[in-house]
Amino acid sequence: MMNNFKQLALDVIQIEQQAITELTQYIDESFEQACQLMFNCQGRVIIVGMGKSGHIGGKIAATLASTGTPSFFVHPGEASHGDLGMITNDDVVLTISHSGETGEVLAIVPVIKRIGAKLISMTGNPASTLAKLGDTHVCVAVSQEACPLGLAPTSSTTATLVMGDALAVALLNARGFTADDFALSHPGGSLGKRLLLRLSDIMHCGERLPTVSTQAKIKDALVEMSLKGLGMTAVIDDKGQLQGLFTDGDLRRILDERIDIHHDTIASVMTKNPTVAHQDMLAAEGLKIMEDKKINGLIIIDDNNNPIGAMNMHDLLKSGVL
Repeated sequence: MMNNFKQLALDVIQIEQQAITELTQYIDESFEQACQLMFNCQGRVIIVGMGKSGHIGGKIAATLASTGTPSFFVHPGEASHGDLGMITNDDVVLTISHSGETGEVLAIVPVIKRIGAKLISMTGNPASTLAKLGDTHVCVAVSQEACPLGLAPTSSTTATLVMGDALAVALLNARGFTADDFALSHPGGSLGKRLLLRLSDIMHCGERLPTVSTQAKIKDALVEMSLKGLGMTAVIDDKGQLQGLFTDGDLRRILDERIDIHHDTIASVMTKNPTVAHQDMLAAEGLKIMEDKKINGLIIIDDNNNPIGAMNMHDLLKSGVL
């Protein structure tokens, strides 16, 4: 039996791949009608499905919602006990049933029609009751289930999920949905942080910004760096404009030179014209600058070249961008 595991798994994958390939024949006028109904929807796209179709429906609803089409899932059993109140005549209802004869789904179709919501049926049987009741029908028929008994929904649920993705992506493109739009619905994820978080959101500013004047002694700069804990300090002139930068790396480089940290000024050893970033830049842009320049920190400036913040790799790591 152990020797059959790998072959059985390969058979399942092959059967489900074939099921997905067969879906291309169903990207037809009915599919376009379904897309148009959802695109024109003034309310929400409500997904309804029972059992395994319900699980797939929940994922389709989540994908639609995160790609610019407001959507949520309603369980047909709960719908018959009050949740139909969630549906309005501005909505489009996508009902999923592989057989097209699921009793719990069919039971609420008359109410959906009476409410006035448009109905899209997604089934594996174009001749089914549900398929005929829909304003349009999206077919997800498969030639066989991957289950050797032909009983457990396998290929059929995969095909339904893929067709749901096809609808969502088609609508995403039609709406002109952008990466920034996607980030707005994913603010807690790493992608959202990369697309939404700006340097001004994570930089150290005010009293936490390490700065010394060009006349300051090196020892004073070292004290400032130690106090602020960023491994660097901005060097500014009397007008507050950035003149240079001194970092831990600069300190290591001057150790072999005859430098008197008690008497020499920071201006004599600072890095002039350092790499800087603007406060409105995305944190991800700041990360790229640091990676390209092989530096560990950045001074953030305003439009007048005044340093207003500082950040390092640790700040990017802590914010979830890195």
